[in-house]
Amino acid sequence: MDPTTRVPPEAGDTRVVLDGTALSLPDLIRLADAMAEPAVDPSALDRLHRAREQADRLAAGGRWYGRGTGVGAHRSVPVDPADETAHGLRILRSHAGGAGPLLPPRQIRAMLTVRANQLLSGGSGIHPAFVTALTEALRLRVHPAVNEYGGIGTGDLTALAQTGLTLLGERPWVTGGEAWGRGEAGRTQPGPAEARAAASSSAAAVSGGSGSGVAVPGEPGSGLASSAGPGSGVALSGGSGSGVAVPGGPGSGVALSGGSGSEVAVPGGPGSGVALCGGSGSGVAVSGGTGSGVAVPGEPGSGLASSAGPGSGVALSGGPGSGVALPAGPGSAVARPGEPGSVGVRPVESPPGLPAPVTLRSGDALALLSSNALALGQAGLAWHDVDVLLRAAHAVAALSLAAVSGSPEAYAAPVHALRPYPGPARAAAEVRRLLGMPDRPVTAGRRIQDPFGFRAFPQVHGAALEACEALRRIVEVEINCPTENPVLTPDGHLYHHGGFFAAPLGLALDGLNLALLQTAQLSVARLNALGRPDLTGLPAFLASGPAGSSGTMILEYTANSALAEVRSCAAPASAGHAVLSHGLEETASFAGQAARQTSRAADAYATLLACELVAAVRALRLQPVTPTVPAFAVAAAALPSGTEDRPLTGDITTATELLLQLAEL
Repeated sequence: MDPTTRVPPEAGDTRVVLDGTALSLPDLIRLADAMAEPAVDPSALDRLHRAREQADRLAAGGRWYGRGTGVGAHRSVPVDPADETAHGLRILRSHAGGAGPLLPPRQIRAMLTVRANQLLSGGSGIHPAFVTALTEALRLRVHPAVNEYGGIGTGDLTALAQTGLTLLGERPWVTGGEAWGRGEAGRTQPGPAEARAAASSSAAAVSGGSGSGVAVPGEPGSGLASSAGPGSGVALSGGSGSGVAVPGGPGSGVALSGGSGSEVAVPGGPGSGVALCGGSGSGVAVSGGTGSGVAVPGEPGSGLASSAGPGSGVALSGGPGSGVALPAGPGSAVARPGEPGSVGVRPVESPPGLPAPVTLRSGDALALLSSNALALGQAGLAWHDVDVLLRAAHAVAALSLAAVSGSPEAYAAPVHALRPYPGPARAAAEVRRLLGMPDRPVTAGRRIQDPFGFRAFPQVHGAALEACEALRRIVEVEINCPTENPVLTPDGHLYHHGGFFAAPLGLALDGLNLALLQTAQLSVARLNALGRPDLTGLPAFLASGPAGSSGTMILEYTANSALAEVRSCAAPASAGHAVLSHGLEETASFAGQAARQTSRAADAYATLLACELVAAVRALRLQPVTPTVPAFAVAAAALPSGTEDRPLTGDITTATELLLQLAEL
């Protein structure tokens, strides 16, 4: 939706406290919109520390899914205790397979908020450093690059794996459309997010060339621009003007050299295991020669195995079997030490404006992944957008009712007391309030009863209000409880379960999408009615020019086009089916897909409501006596007054922007 629908912070209120139990959807929206900062409740952090200690004790006494075993179809494959941390890193890397366009920052910030709060509930056994890093990212206004496709409503595995690798320092943080990682001498460097989505926290962006263990391409002028030659274990190269330009020669284990204007030119000879060399004082000094600032030894199985002496700009080193593993000596711009029992990316000093990389420990990987945090964040944002529109629709429908001199009987309080549904009663009461009607209005309309668009509005719109409230209840339950598998309970037990299956969320979203379609159809029906002289007593299509003028005729086409989008989004995502992981996972909720449908439906619903608002205001202006109600005053003050045939796109845009204001009346 339009940015005007964002939730403003209350005066003097700049923090949202995360404690794992009491996060509200309005506060989630404020954090997603960067209009507040997170604060972690100390007692919740203590609970997380205790849960971590309990998890370590339980894991030592028996197998723990995803920690002491493989995952999915490999659930019964044991993992050596000494390999559990490396196993966790492999899980993150292998599950970071999202695809499609990058998600907007608002959705990713919502995901980070949800995951941090869920983890604070203490059921995952994750190390508290992950919560600290997640909340620090929110505070610093940075986020991981996350692709749209990957989740199916049984855990947002790809999105959270991409997040996990970013927390570790293997992928860049993104802010303002740029990806940020470690640059030369510890400075941060920006670059296109798409080009750097696979980069580590160093200035280099890493991708693969033919036969390469690692290939690192770059752009002209980049701090380090690198790419692979055929057969290279690692081949690094840059364009003209690169601070370091490093291409690979055929057959090189590593072959590095510079393009024109490079500060460092690092050539490699054909067939060399490693051919690296740097000039004095260079940002990258890479050489195996005696007395050099960087020594470059290779260890067994490394695609590139290198380590640094003190003071080098970049120091690289690999352990056995690594594609590229990168620790360094003291003073390096990038240092990636391997600690006993941990895997992580740890710079010597954290770059300004970026969270410090987290150290991965045994059990952390699956604990982070086991959540529908992205779908929940998207659902929370969609709930907010729909809630605003449903409230605005009360004002729009009220103006339309006034424009056709509709019967107030359908809105009488005694009618809705007979069928005590809260939604219809609320919808009717709002229309009465906005038009200044009494609870028991006296019939004053032209007709004994009106078309459904007016007469059935409370019943249809009320169902949408109830569906929206039902979604809110479910999302607020899910973001304030642990859903990890396995899960630690407060009494110290561990249970393997299916609580991560997002059926309640998916069904609530599908229900809202269907309810939104119903009330959207009535909005279009009211728009059509506003163009009918027999209902309004006004010229056809509210035209005031020469004979044959079209007036608001085109609004019906635009609104029906938007309605078609709402209708397509109402196809239940939960009706989908998937069989995965050798048949072990034989169904899915597709909650994330439903959330994206709700978001698209909200955008389309806003457009058709705006079309109705434009027509209603024009119709009221053409009436002999215009109403004095606040909704009309607000809309009439903003919308153009001309009734000649002209393009109405600007009117629709203005009306769309008015919806938030109308929702707050």
